[in-house]
Amino acid sequence: MTLWRYAIQILLLLLLLIPRLFILYTADLEDHVAGHGVSFHAFADDTQLYVHCRRDDVTSGVLCLENCIEEVSRWKSANRLKLNADTTELLCARSRHGPAVLGSAGPSLQLGTETVVASDQVRVLGVTLTSDLCIDKHVASVCAACFYWLRQRLCECAL
Repeated sequence: MTLWRYAIQILLLLLLLIPRLFILYTADLEDHVAGHGVSFHAFADDTQLYVHCRRDDVTSGVLCLENCIEEVSRWKSANRLKLNADTTELLCARSRHGPAVLGSAGPSLQLGTETVVASDQVRVLGVTLTSDLCIDKHVASVCAACFYWLRQRLCECAL
């Protein structure tokens, strides 16, 4: 019985330590990103980079972002991690009250041999954001999923 108690205590200790160890492991990534003037947000295994620029300065913003992503990729390789270009998304956002929303007509990023094209919408932590920073599509998809499951439950109750 005491062996099980020790095993449970070790498991609980690991569950508490692993997130903290990952934070310590990735703590210096922020220093690399900040050197490029890019905003940074990380959670779990996902890293988000933001750059703010004026309409007439989009090219330099993209170049800044490409250089930052290159350095992040080098940092990840040095720390036995990998930047997955297949899951990298680019959203060029602008106010819906501005002259025009870029969306998929925006610039693209060149990441080594991969090209990341701007898209009209991206998913961030399960929330769909569009290029005008509106969540209408997300609300519509959540409502559709809710109605689907309500219909499923009604059919089960009718049987």
